[in-house]
Amino acid sequence: MAEKILVLVSCPEPVAESIAKPIVEEKLAACVSIVGKAKSLYIWEDELCQEEECLLFIKSTYQNWDNLEKRIKALHPYEVPEIIAFDIERGHGPYLDWLSDSLGKT
Repeated sequence: MAEKILVLVSCPEPVAESIAKPIVEEKLAACVSIVGKAKSLYIWEDELCQEEECLLFIKSTYQNWDNLEKRIKALHPYEVPEIIAFDIERGHGPYLDWLSDSLGKT
């Protein structure tokens, strides 16, 4: 299992920074990239929904996963937020070192 993860979260644009800032300040994530204007189509409570959302690309580690997931859920306005983690198997070595160092993990 990889030590580092990329967590994908979709959210309404007005709350993107209010999710991103605390998780970086609390060292649950080394970095959050906010990408705007994603259109999401999904079924919720038997209705087709279409929303403009932002995507948060959150760089973190498995050691932080449980606390990170809890914090995102507490900050997120959706009843069932999208919170999906992917292993970071490879990447630019100096960047991955910085990610670990930023979170106090070596």
